[in-house]
Amino acid sequence: MTTANKITIFRILLIPFFVVEVLYYMKTGNETHRFSAMLAFGVSAICDGVDGCIARHCNQRSELGAILDPLADKLLLVSGVVLFSIPNAHFGSIPLWLTGTIIGRDLVILIGMAVIQITVGKVVVRPCSLGKAATVLQIICVAWILLKWDSGPGEPWFSIWTISAAIGTGLSGLIYVWDGVKQLSSHPASSAAPKQ
Repeated sequence: MTTANKITIFRILLIPFFVVEVLYYMKTGNETHRFSAMLAFGVSAICDGVDGCIARHCNQRSELGAILDPLADKLLLVSGVVLFSIPNAHFGSIPLWLTGTIIGRDLVILIGMAVIQITVGKVVVRPCSLGKAATVLQIICVAWILLKWDSGPGEPWFSIWTISAAIGTGLSGLIYVWDGVKQLSSHPASSAAPKQ
């Protein structure tokens, strides 16, 4: 197993710790839990950059890494988005329409990948720039709430980040669906069967 993949697995192992610390802070309001959650989130974000850098510069790109890296991102972000969609006394909240957009896109992509895997036999994962930008915008939304910056419904900056994240997420989802349709269309299984 490559060093980059080991770092990615470490990122995945940080997610339960992050979730538990956020839940404890929501329940108790004890700042130690919030700082622990911020630390886990920050270390995971830094490790995301480190494992990508190692994979590129040390020629450690692998099929496992191509699956694990986006999975680690998705698990962390979806965990944060879902947690911060729950109204509570200690954190601001992420609008439910953003949560629905993120989860809806990820479910469509997951179902599409399963269909391609079953039909074609192999899914080719092609990250797009807009998808990466959407991920960054989602990270900003989660970090904004973790840092307890103004995140109410009328706060202009938070509204800008959430709307941008929703647009980027939705458009990148359409790009991934289009790419999946092209992968399916190019396979003989998608062609009409000849008449007997």
